[in-house]
Amino acid sequence: MGEETTGKVSEGALHRTPLFDLHNELGAKMVPFAGYEMPVQYPLGVMKEHLHCRARAGLFDVSHMGQVIVRGASDTGASDNGAGAFEALVPQAIVGLPEGRQRYAFFTDEQGGLLDDLMVANRGDHLFVVVNAACKAQDIALMKAGLPGCEVDEITDRALLALQGPEAEAVLATLVPDVAAMRFMDVGVFDSEFGALWISRSGYTGEDGYEISVEEGQAEALARALLAQDAVEPIGLGARDSLRLEGGLCLYGNDIDTSTSPVEAALNWAIQKVRRKDGAREGNFPGAARILDELENGAARKRVGLRPEGRAPMRAGTQLFAADAGGEPVGAVTSGAFGPTLGAPMAMGYVPAELSAPGTRLYGEVRGKRMAVQVAEMPFVPANFKR
Repeated sequence: MGEETTGKVSEGALHRTPLFDLHNELGAKMVPFAGYEMPVQYPLGVMKEHLHCRARAGLFDVSHMGQVIVRGASDTGASDNGAGAFEALVPQAIVGLPEGRQRYAFFTDEQGGLLDDLMVANRGDHLFVVVNAACKAQDIALMKAGLPGCEVDEITDRALLALQGPEAEAVLATLVPDVAAMRFMDVGVFDSEFGALWISRSGYTGEDGYEISVEEGQAEALARALLAQDAVEPIGLGARDSLRLEGGLCLYGNDIDTSTSPVEAALNWAIQKVRRKDGAREGNFPGAARILDELENGAARKRVGLRPEGRAPMRAGTQLFAADAGGEPVGAVTSGAFGPTLGAPMAMGYVPAELSAPGTRLYGEVRGKRMAVQVAEMPFVPANFKR
């Protein structure tokens, strides 16, 4: 769950998160991002921030993301948390998701394109949904229109922090001891000296870690308490992007959008059997005809990992060719960067299904020259989630 890193609003219209003053105090370079002023890097620099998160623990401000509570229709009884209604908007199994668990999901349109990717948690009598900042307004409108009878409430008085890395558990457990027992994708509400914390064991770096929703007025105190620990450094959007790319994770607006289907995007794993052909709750979500057909028969193109054979990264928009000269483009890079952990450039993009096997050699056109690139397995760096 990431989104494109280009600001699309004028400076005067930018929002600020509750940690804005702290970012400035820490020497952050601030940039426009999804309508907010956000830290792209701190004095440590993108490369060292990235490596620190992989080695110890990094703290990210993700307060620009949308936090939403969905409650079921009041006339259906107190046990309805809106899960049944929610399945009309996503191809995922939300009914049957155990209380205290979270699932990766995505909104689709009638053509089978991806409107946004999101997290959905079952918190007993309601669902807690986290959506991308750039899509927040449209997602909330979609839920209000598509969940008749349900209450859809945007939470505007809480910040959201992500603590990621192999020492995240030890760090957070000094403040909230019970988080140590959580598994990947567990969620819970925990009492703390910073008020009630809504915590999930998840994140978007490929590392173990947590996302922590905290009352707006307590956000800075919590951030300072985490940063006071030797293991923790603040991490900006620059390293967030290279971390998620090493993890093979999609960035909404770059790698997935309404022009890509979940199967093209290699997100088949996120569609449970019960919603597929011959499943107990087959289809009945937007774009089901196309998506179910592609799950059965494959898509004409596929998102793949790419490893340039040289040292130069291939950035988003680089056209891909089947040969080192001549011919029309067969695909394009959607995200590309140097991988600090990988120690080499990496990219992802879309290619025809017949050219999607790992090891396939293609050519990216960089400044008029074609450079060799190989289709590669993702993630580029193995995930370290707490199973």
